[in-house]
Amino acid sequence: MNILGTGMDIVETRRIAESMDRFGDRFLQRVFLDGEVAYARSMKFPHLHLAARFAAKEAISKAFGTGIGRELGWRDLEIVREVSGAPRVQLHGRAAVYAKTRGVQVIHISLSHTNDYGAASAVIVG
Repeated sequence: MNILGTGMDIVETRRIAESMDRFGDRFLQRVFLDGEVAYARSMKFPHLHLAARFAAKEAISKAFGTGIGRELGWRDLEIVREVSGAPRVQLHGRAAVYAKTRGVQVIHISLSHTNDYGAASAVIVG
C-alpha cells in the first residue's frame, strides 16, 4: 500500500454559523448529507461539528489533489461515525467512481474543533 495523498484544512466555526443563519437549510443541503446534519443537530453546538465536517471534506479533496469541483462534490463525501465514535469517510457518486479509478483502498481522517475553529486531516491510501 502507498500513500496517494494527504490533506488538511481549518475553518472558522463562525463562518459556518453565519452561513447557517444566513442561508439556513439551503446551505446545509448544499454541503452536507442528512445524516451529517442530524448528527450535528443532536449536539449542543451544531456549527462546531459541521465546521469539522466541512474541514474534512476540504482535506479529503486536497488529498485527492482535486479540490471540490468536477471530480468531487460536497455531497459526494460523507463523514459518518463508527460505533466507537471514530470518524469515517463514506464516498458517494462521483467521489466513489473517482476513488476507484485512483485505486483508493482507505481514507483515514481525523477531526477536531474548538469554539473558534474546525480542523481535519486526511490520508488516502491505495
